[in-house]
Amino acid sequence: MSASWHEFLSFLKLLRQRWPGQKLYVILDNFSPHKHPAVSDQAAANDAGLVFLPTYASWLNWIESEFAALRYFALNGTDHQTHTEQGGAIAGYMPWRNTRAQPKRDFAPNSVIRTWTDNKINVA
Repeated sequence: MSASWHEFLSFLKLLRQRWPGQKLYVILDNFSPHKHPAVSDQAAANDAGLVFLPTYASWLNWIESEFAALRYFALNGTDHQTHTEQGGAIAGYMPWRNTRAQPKRDFAPNSVIRTWTDNKINVA
């Protein structure tokens, strides 16, 4: 069962609660629930910018590389017999990864892409 716009709307509301009073930028693919009018209305009313990636450009989203690493380190070459076993492999990977994570503050500091936002987005 795929996610609905209702679920995504609930997620946006959780984000707003987590960071009240701050401008939110949410990077999204072109999944149809992300484009529902109720989602757009909620974002506009609550100082959240929905930033859609171009079609077939998910590689622009930094989180995609994290998913690739998860697949490589926790799932590739495995033959999990149950979802519970697979979940355990993922759960074992996450603390290991989080203890080694480094902030991406200086990622491409001279990139022309940074000028597109007028440095208004905090990429820390």
